[in-house]
Amino acid sequence: MQQFTLDVAVDISPSLDNFLQTGNEAAHQHLRLWLDAKQRPPVPIYLWGESGTGKTHLLHALERGLTERGESFGRMTADMQEPPSFNPAWRAVLMDDVHRYNSIQQHAAFNWFVNSVTVGCSVVATGDAAPAALMLRDDLRSRLGWGDIFVLQALSDVAQREVLKQSAHARGLQLTDEVLDYMSTRFTRDLGNLMQWLDKLDQYALQTKRAITVPLLKQMLDNFDQLI
Repeated sequence: MQQFTLDVAVDISPSLDNFLQTGNEAAHQHLRLWLDAKQRPPVPIYLWGESGTGKTHLLHALERGLTERGESFGRMTADMQEPPSFNPAWRAVLMDDVHRYNSIQQHAAFNWFVNSVTVGCSVVATGDAAPAALMLRDDLRSRLGWGDIFVLQALSDVAQREVLKQSAHARGLQLTDEVLDYMSTRFTRDLGNLMQWLDKLDQYALQTKRAITVPLLKQMLDNFDQLI
């Protein structure tokens, strides 16, 4: 019996519930307690680790949780050329990939830190290195290293497969071991990259109304190579 994609809406957006905790249980539990707290402590949280360890997933999960709770918050990314001014109504500020911030973004991030202390707003930030190793202005680097710091561990190949299978299942798809074996030989073993390819494979399977198999994956890659 073949399995085909169904044209139905499924919730695949990042959340704390669909984050695989293996190796990162302490950080996950800390963030869950932070999100559920009625009064959050002013101590900032800094998450760091190599690409694919789930830093952005966790930040998006917090963004989702704050939105569901009706709380106002600020968010800054390295792609934001003109960060907004600090809003005193914010309950939290989320800063992603601080290691990529330019001078303008670093100035805004420091301003957010200063104002957050004044109004009791919580700060959660992510980067690819420990605070002391970040190539940032000294005052911003020191504030990132002041609070709770968690190093996120990369998932093993087995754990990555479990994440991909769970994400596929949420979409109404099934990934066989054969397909996963082929993906591991063609794509970098960065979970973020693998999830992006799963998105493309999901869309292609839906368009072609075919089950996800190695031949389908090869066909999609051939078409993709022709486009680029």
